[in-house]
Amino acid sequence: MKRRSWLAALFMSAAAGLTSLPSLAQDEAPDAMVKRLSTEVLATIKADPAIQAGDMNRIIALVDSKIMPNVNFSRMTASAVGRYWRQATPEQQKQLQDEFKTLLVRTYAGALRQVSDQTVEVQPMRSAPGDEDVVVRTLVKGRGDPVQLDYRLHKTPGQGTGWKIYDLNVLGIWLVDTYRPQFAQQINAGGIDKLLQTLSERNKTNSAS
Repeated sequence: MKRRSWLAALFMSAAAGLTSLPSLAQDEAPDAMVKRLSTEVLATIKADPAIQAGDMNRIIALVDSKIMPNVNFSRMTASAVGRYWRQATPEQQKQLQDEFKTLLVRTYAGALRQVSDQTVEVQPMRSAPGDEDVVVRTLVKGRGDPVQLDYRLHKTPGQGTGWKIYDLNVLGIWLVDTYRPQFAQQINAGGIDKLLQTLSERNKTNSAS
């Protein structure tokens, strides 16, 4: 679980460089983009003493300001909530996105401090030139055996970045698939409001820890 946590943090951090060189990202192939961003962000993390020391405020600011804007969070949240998403009011949908975002930031920000000597190797892509929804497969190499870390991205013309990440596969398990049954259990127990309450309470607990 700990290993999966820092790998998921690497997924979140890999989007951080998207705010730089926007014109390049617009035309860049998704596999080339993941390789470049992973390399740049890993170097940044390794060179930042505050992150290495576990400065949570600095880590959260990095994730929240630079990473989250480059993830299609509406799509990610809707996928995690599943068929119940359409039952939520627009206000509830916004609250779900806010609480889920806070949950991910708090959950994975702390794992960034575990990054040390890792490198990322991007695998050959299996996609056609015109595809707008792709999977970029990578191997994270460091101490021990290489670890699978895959990204789902889709093209977003007119939104500035060209590609946005909306799911992650860590060690064979997709992030959205991990949360969907947990969310469904809460919704079945008390509706959308029950899920919102659970997420809010969990975020308060994470904030206090």
